[in-house]
Amino acid sequence: MSETFEIIESEFAQASFETFQMVLIAMVAAAVLGTILGLILHLTSNPLFYKNRVVNGIAGTIINIIRSMPFIILIIVLIPVTRIVVGTSIGALAASVSLSIASIAFFARLVEGAFSEVDRGVIEAAVSTGASTWLIIRKVLFVEATPGLIRALTVTFVSIIGYSAMAGAVGGGGIGNLAIMYGYNRYQTGVLFFTVVVLIVIVQLGQWIGDRIAMAFTRK
Repeated sequence: MSETFEIIESEFAQASFETFQMVLIAMVAAAVLGTILGLILHLTSNPLFYKNRVVNGIAGTIINIIRSMPFIILIIVLIPVTRIVVGTSIGALAASVSLSIASIAFFARLVEGAFSEVDRGVIEAAVSTGASTWLIIRKVLFVEATPGLIRALTVTFVSIIGYSAMAGAVGGGGIGNLAIMYGYNRYQTGVLFFTVVVLIVIVQLGQWIGDRIAMAFTRK
C-alpha cells in the first residue's frame, strides 16, 4: 500500500498534466475544426443552402475512414504525420495529433446531426424574409442548434478522455499510461484502481456540467 501511495505521489501530477494537455488540444481542435467540417457537411447536403454531392461525399468519406479505425490503430497509422508536425511520435504532445484528428471527425458528425435537427420550417421562414445565407447560419442555424452542439461537445469530451487513456498504451503519457505502466505491467492494482476512479470522476463531472449548460440554452 505504501508503494502505491509513493507512485501516486511521484507520478500522478505529471500524468494529470499530460492528460489535461491532450484533452485541451483535442477539444479546441474538435470545437473549431469539427464545427467547421460539420457545418460544411450540413450545408452541402441541404438544398436550402449549398447542396453539393461531390464535396459532401469527399468530406463524409474521409470522416468515415477516420472514425472506422480503432484509435490505437489510428495512432500507429498517423505516426509519420505526427513526426512531421511535432518532431516525435512519443509523449502527450505527439498523442495530441492523433487525438485531435479522431476528435475532429467524431465531433463533425455530431455537429452535422445537431444542425439537421433544426426545424426546417424555421430555416425556410428565414429564407422567405430574404435574409442572407450567412445571417441565417449565424442567427438561426447556430442559435437553434446550440443545445445540441453543447451536448455533442460533452459527448466528445467523454470520448476524448477514453481516447487519451488508450494513448498511454503506445507511449502517449497521461493517466492511461500511469494505469498501464504500474497497474498492469507491474501489478500495482492500487494504482490501477485509483486511476480508474479519477477517470470516472472526470467523465461524470464533465457530463454533469455539459448537461447543465445544455439545459440552460434549451428553449422551454
